Amino acid sequence: MALSYVLVFLMAAVSIEGTRMRRLHPSGETDLVVGLPGQPSVNFKHYAGYVSVSEHRSLFYWFFEAMEAPATKPLVLWLNGGPGCSSVAGGAISEVGPFLVTDEGSGLRFNPYAWNKGKLANLLFLDSPVGVGFSYSDSSSDAKNLNDQITAEDTHAFLINWFLKHPDFKSQELYLVGESYAGHYAPQLAEVIDERNKGAKDSYINLKGLMIGNPLIDVEEELRIATIDFAWKNGYISDNLYQAATTACTPVPGSNCPELVYEVEDSFSDIMFGIYSPTCSKFNTIKNEIGSGLATEATGYDPCSTDNAEVYLSREDVQKALHANLTRLPYPYSFCSMDVHNAYNQTVPTVLPLLRKLIDAGYRMWIYSGDTDGRVTIPVLRRSINKMNLTEKAWDKWGGWKKWYYEAQVAGWMVEYTEGLTFITVRGAGHMVPAFSPGRGLALISNFLKGEPMPFKDTQSKDTMH
Repeated sequence: MALSYVLVFLMAAVSIEGTRMRRLHPSGETDLVVGLPGQPSVNFKHYAGYVSVSEHRSLFYWFFEAMEAPATKPLVLWLNGGPGCSSVAGGAISEVGPFLVTDEGSGLRFNPYAWNKGKLANLLFLDSPVGVGFSYSDSSSDAKNLNDQITAEDTHAFLINWFLKHPDFKSQELYLVGESYAGHYAPQLAEVIDERNKGAKDSYINLKGLMIGNPLIDVEEELRIATIDFAWKNGYISDNLYQAATTACTPVPGSNCPELVYEVEDSFSDIMFGIYSPTCSKFNTIKNEIGSGLATEATGYDPCSTDNAEVYLSREDVQKALHANLTRLPYPYSFCSMDVHNAYNQTVPTVLPLLRKLIDAGYRMWIYSGDTDGRVTIPVLRRSINKMNLTEKAWDKWGGWKKWYYEAQVAGWMVEYTEGLTFITVRGAGHMVPAFSPGRGLALISNFLKGEPMPFKDTQSKDTMH
């Protein structure tokens, strides 16, 4: 009889503990997305919802399984930049996810260049830090305390807890991919993962590499100088403004340097993120360094794509299907939050030492850059990369630079370094390469995940997904 009571007590205790753990880390199946308005029929699963990273903070995610064999495919964590811009409105439904938003947020259509196509990868999109997209904190102090370290720690906590929801993907190879200020987010997160993995068992994360596009990786002074030169060489500013800005900002920035750089940027702000591409005229798009200029070639993408995404994600029926905005109060979605952008404290001015540390630790690393971006230009990236004192793999007597091809066309140039970094330019693409040149963006991620260089002879198959 006594034994029976003991067994009942133990079973009750296990049940209580199980209930507690399910409450803290509910099964990912509760986040399964069904009935998403306007969604085409698909043969893969996708999930969306919240993951708690602290007592007060919860981050929102949207996860798409690979269309084929997801259990054997790597996991790509995509991060948009800003700081303050949404990976859900950006990466997920305007760039590399399986769906794109139709005109004025009316529905969804398939993305023929989706990065979960075939057997390529599982895609995880995260709105980070708190205050971006649907991610939130119930403590007002968190909105004023945003910086690089907190963002990296929160994203690491997110991954640990996300894997509790989705344990089938815990052992998959993880790659951190993103653009713009993800040049800070990705390497700083990688450093936290690398440090926490030492001696870790259950919390070990199988990080293998990073791929960052048009990234902010160096001090602001380098960016200012490059912007001034870029604007003058392309004929966007007068000689007088060029001389005044150059004098104010070099060799040491003077007190009036920021004001003059603003004048320079304002002269071509409408086209800064893609200088040869059309801009969206249907919406009153915010003109600032993080929220304007998403324009594309005639590839099926739309210069109004993030504006359409904002309309779609603001719909109550969409929020309900995505398990977002649990308050059910009206919540207009914003691609980029100026509140977050203005409150954010960049605690690490340059990540170049960190990039070198990660390269030396053996992580695969690619940096790619669209050559029509006026915000983070190729010259500023080349100067920054040169500061790491890496050794080019020789291609000819002049060094390691060579053309790469996509569909019988020169797609850009590339250089490989013996230490493990690859730098790639993308011809005709702007700040958000997968939006401007989706086919070339898909080729980049495909070759990166396979550990193969971009084809430097005109022999590439159009099918890079398998």
